[in-house]
Amino acid sequence: MTDALFVVSEYGYWGEECIDPLETLEDAGVEVTIATPSGGPPEIDHRSIDPEQVGEETAERVKKRHQTDERLNDPVAIADVHAEDFDVIVFPGGHGTEWDVNQDHHARDALRAILEGDGKALVVCHAVGILAFARDSQGAFLGHDRIVTGFPNEWEADIVDDHDLLPDGRKLPYWVEDEVVTAGANWDADLEADTDVVVDGDLITGRGPASSRAAAETLLEELDL
Repeated sequence: MTDALFVVSEYGYWGEECIDPLETLEDAGVEVTIATPSGGPPEIDHRSIDPEQVGEETAERVKKRHQTDERLNDPVAIADVHAEDFDVIVFPGGHGTEWDVNQDHHARDALRAILEGDGKALVVCHAVGILAFARDSQGAFLGHDRIVTGFPNEWEADIVDDHDLLPDGRKLPYWVEDEVVTAGANWDADLEADTDVVVDGDLITGRGPASSRAAAETLLEELDL
């Protein structure tokens, strides 16, 4: 049995970026555990269940899973998790990750443990920002010299205003692409393709919502499942 740990934001995860990988891995027989920074239920970004934003089918499917999945309603705290017990760690995206998951040292420790062990990591969209803050055992950024994709500046510019305020009024603390590049990663986001997934050894990154399922399918291929 392959075990996967999902680390989900309590400040607003993007529904499709969590539910699509969750469903894809489950369908392949992967056992999934869901954790959040404090152990509280994760908040979903309401734009990701708005039919006008994502379509009626996706909105309904994601909303139903968010409301009914016991693991999402009663997650474990990341501090109580032993990353060594898992084969895979998954970081769904969403702007909320910039306030909690990417800044949480237990989440960063878990990512380091997986990448320095025999496991694999899947990181999607804004959660790729964790690579700008997490370090390896020698103190180097985990994103350094990695080829990655994630939520690009060009897309962020279409969401925030001139003061970096999001539609809900929160001020974006940083732009993911800028931070990851500053940490030494090789940014390779394809803005034209329908889906964009990058594999760099044991690290798989996905550009955004439309790439979530493809990224999870790539992870399964890398696991030979």
